[in-house]
Amino acid sequence: MGSLAIPHRREQERRLVRFLDEIKADAEAIYMLGDMFDFWFEYQTVVPKGYTRFLGKISELTDMGIEVHYFTGNHDIWCLDYLEKECGVSLHRTALTLEIGDKTFYLAHGDGLGDRDWKFRFIRSIFHNKACWRAFRCLHPYFGMTFGLNWAKHSRLKHSYDNCEGVNGKWLNGNLNEPPYQGEDKEPLVIFAKQYLKEHPDVDFFIFGHRHIELDLALSRQTRVLILGDWITQFTYAVYDGEHLYLESYTEGEENR
Repeated sequence: MGSLAIPHRREQERRLVRFLDEIKADAEAIYMLGDMFDFWFEYQTVVPKGYTRFLGKISELTDMGIEVHYFTGNHDIWCLDYLEKECGVSLHRTALTLEIGDKTFYLAHGDGLGDRDWKFRFIRSIFHNKACWRAFRCLHPYFGMTFGLNWAKHSRLKHSYDNCEGVNGKWLNGNLNEPPYQGEDKEPLVIFAKQYLKEHPDVDFFIFGHRHIELDLALSRQTRVLILGDWITQFTYAVYDGEHLYLESYTEGEENR
């Protein structure tokens, strides 16, 4: 949310809030796998402007006793304790392995996992560097947030244009198209899941964000890897009902499950 590259960002937030409102009667736990904000940086006593509908809704959910787990992504690495203390979420900065019934889930945002692009890994190391965090925090919030939001906008626009040729990518109503699925031997998150599975064969489901594609791929008779898509153009999410795991797309006014 909040991307300067998306003209309908306020309606995008409202749509997400309506979705959360519709599922609150059935949900026991909600897992948000990162990049919910296009740029989020907390100063010691200042948090980013906006997102009030979303923050209010997740606060309502946690007040109701619903677990809300938030995984930091590469656009919202810089969370401190605001979401935990004010909204009641459980914040995760690294991957989480958990048991639900007799199934084992591996959950992560996904940035940096299996990705061999040295430029991305270099920038990621800077973003995760605590000394760089402290230096950035010395900027006045106006300049820090303006720089961060415009950096994120430039990144999205450049990423889209760089990948338009040859994949039918184009701008539609201001939305970007993600490069398509690269195949089992090239898709970084699939490569990572396969390697991790060799040493942890008990994992039943790998679930990732990060890549704005929708994927449900069987790695074995027991194990699947899911990539959740996005809430920019696809509005996709995963549901586990205690027995089955499946991907769905949110369409307002229709029964989604």
